[in-house]
Amino acid sequence: LVKPFMYEELKKSIESILPNTKELEEEISEEREDSFHGIIGRSEPMQKLFRLIDKTKNNLATVLITGESGTGKELVARAIHYNSKVASAPFVPVNCGAIPEQLLESELFGHVKGAFTGAINTRAGFFQAANGGTLFLDEITNTTLGIQAKLLRVIQEREVTMLGDTKSQKVNLRLISASNTNIDDLISEDRFREDLFYRLNVISIHIPPLRDRKEDISLLVHFFNEKLSRENKKSPLKITKPILKLLEDYSWPGNVR
Repeated sequence: LVKPFMYEELKKSIESILPNTKELEEEISEEREDSFHGIIGRSEPMQKLFRLIDKTKNNLATVLITGESGTGKELVARAIHYNSKVASAPFVPVNCGAIPEQLLESELFGHVKGAFTGAINTRAGFFQAANGGTLFLDEITNTTLGIQAKLLRVIQEREVTMLGDTKSQKVNLRLISASNTNIDDLISEDRFREDLFYRLNVISIHIPPLRDRKEDISLLVHFFNEKLSRENKKSPLKITKPILKLLEDYSWPGNVR
């Protein structure tokens, strides 16, 4: 038992400890990760991005990632997938801008033998390949209105019809798409379907340009300095403060890439 005359002294001792405990809690709450699944950034915009990825990881709703070229949209898509409960399932990235327009439909949905000239075998598409996992459609705005209509149907019906076939196949996957252009402008110019945009944009993730998170530049400089030094089996470069200042003041139009 605590004697009455000792109570006040004990209370004062406990109170003297509490401020330090509070400071420690504040320090812990302010701790930040310098990287998250290969994405580097300690700035507040990147910390918000990391938290959003973590909240999104197990949500199977469609995700639209926007940001300038070189900001790391595919890295974010991979982080969502490989941090999720379906991490062991396929992650299938597709650059819609790199596939010729006349081949994209076949590559996405697949085709049966004889569907068109040169279709000598039945071949599954990217949707079937990503079944159970994640399909990442980069540069989604490079698709034609015809393909957009088919994408809309796949999202709504959760099924794919191969070119030249009459039967549909059920698919169960998470669809993540990305764009470095302003989709609202394309919608107003009748170059992108508004209904598809709303279907793709259930969860919206925007990646800030490098010029808006300059405090991350030094982290990136040191990361690539160490990485390239190891790859080339050389000592890391010595980067002085004036050089680092020049790098931080640059606008980086190509962003991290």
